[in-house]
This record gives sequence, structure tokens and C-alpha cells, in this order.
Amino acid sequence: MARTRHSRLDCGPGCPVEATLQLIDGKWKGVILFHLLAGPMRFGALRRILQNCTQRMLTNQLRDLEADGLVDRTIYPQVPPKVEYSLTARGRTLGPVIMALKTWGETHGVASVPDAA
Repeated sequence: MARTRHSRLDCGPGCPVEATLQLIDGKWKGVILFHLLAGPMRFGALRRILQNCTQRMLTNQLRDLEADGLVDRTIYPQVPPKVEYSLTARGRTLGPVIMALKTWGETHGVASVPDAA
């Protein structure tokens, strides 16, 4: 079932948080954004880094990020075609958020979860 996206952010104090989370809610979107923080990457390079992500899933996640204005897809007119993905100016503004998630994950991630007794 598809989630309802708010078109306005005046529905309550948590709406901006919800809106932000909806932009990065895909299983691989946060990881894609993290790797694109280092600079533009070709599809094949992203595939090699995200080994457990299928080609179809990566394509869909990149399309969603592009539709949301976070990722730019540049096609170079050459043979064979070269396509690079990079963060837009809007996407780069998520850098501190992504890095904060990384830091939190390193501190409180799966390795730091106490055993259930």
C-alpha cells in the first residue's frame, strides 16, 4: 500500500520530519545518497558498491531520487553511452543528515544492541 505524502507541511510539528523521511525511505536511498556525497558515480560503480541491491531496485531508487530532485542523471553523448549520477544542490543539503545517520548507526547500530534475555 502506498503511503500518503503530504503536499503541505503545515499539518503539525512532525510533518517536516515525516516529509524528510519519505524522501529517503527506500531501502537503498540513504546508502545511495551517502556514496554520492563523495562525488558523481556511474551506475556500474554503484552496483559494485551495493552488491545486495538488484539492478532493478537500484534503477527504481535512482529514479525516485531523481524525481524528488535529490539526484541528477547526466548522459554523455558518446559510444558506448556514459551516464553519471550526482547529487543536486538540494541533495547535497541532505549531507549533514546522512552523516548524522551514519554516526548514529556507528554508535547505536546492530553491534551495540544488547542481547535480549
